[in-house]
Amino acid sequence: MILDLLVHGDPTHAAIAVTGDGPVTTYDQLRGQVDALAAQLSRLGLGQGDRIAMALPNGLEVIASFLAASTVGTAAPLNPGYTRDEFKFYLEDTGARALILPSNGADEARTAAGDDLLIIEADLDSSGQVRFSSPASAGAARPRDFPDANDTALILHTSGTTSRPKRVPLSHANLITSARNVAETYQLTSEDVSLCVMPLFHVHGLVASTLATLGTGGTIVVPPKFNPLSFWPTVREHQVTWYSAVPTIHQVLLSRARGTRPSGSEQLRFIRSCSAALAPQTMVDIEERFGVPILEAYGMTEAAH
Repeated sequence: MILDLLVHGDPTHAAIAVTGDGPVTTYDQLRGQVDALAAQLSRLGLGQGDRIAMALPNGLEVIASFLAASTVGTAAPLNPGYTRDEFKFYLEDTGARALILPSNGADEARTAAGDDLLIIEADLDSSGQVRFSSPASAGAARPRDFPDANDTALILHTSGTTSRPKRVPLSHANLITSARNVAETYQLTSEDVSLCVMPLFHVHGLVASTLATLGTGGTIVVPPKFNPLSFWPTVREHQVTWYSAVPTIHQVLLSRARGTRPSGSEQLRFIRSCSAALAPQTMVDIEERFGVPILEAYGMTEAAH
């Protein structure tokens, strides 16, 4: 199962560093948090076969919630910026039994959920650990079962070219295989530091930036969202060695470089581009400006990225 990816990390090594005032979480702390959160989901009456949706911004909360939900049942991450009608469609389409939200805000998601779904709030406590709270439960406490490789860990949607978005179920084996492929392709090690600028409700950020890094014992640096003003200071501060993004983000960073190599780019081993075609001239310009190779990848949600 996905949690097997965490066994490679040195217990004292940083697994996740949230930028700003966010916590730094070691592999030992992450494993402990995920185990505690999964046990709590089971006590709330959730188990195998249950779809557990979440609408959380990038941060420790969404990573820990995803790992716990995929262990107990099936995780269904959603864009926290959806409208009420969009939330209603995705919650109904996934057949979610519970929805994990931040304690403040998320009004559109709460309204869409109504009284039909169990609402679970995810917060960081004073020690920087993720905690769940819920005034109700989905039913009687369930025994803690552990999934096998063929169980569905994750449900996402494709935008598709026809009709409405379609569900894509991905098994634990799908995700582990894809994460390992990414890690082997870029020769990731525990010394690598990934900057996750992609949203974690999307397979790009979830598999490439996050699971591939966890599977090699490296560190994931997670800002709440992409910010071109703080990008290179974050790279310098956390000694980032690579990042993966869509062409639009690469183009924004290139346009802001104004003819000079950004301070911090000398730390990078490579830059990865995926999710849309990168213009050949943009690729040339980035390699010249940032001084590192940019490697283009092709992936699909249906193929676990």
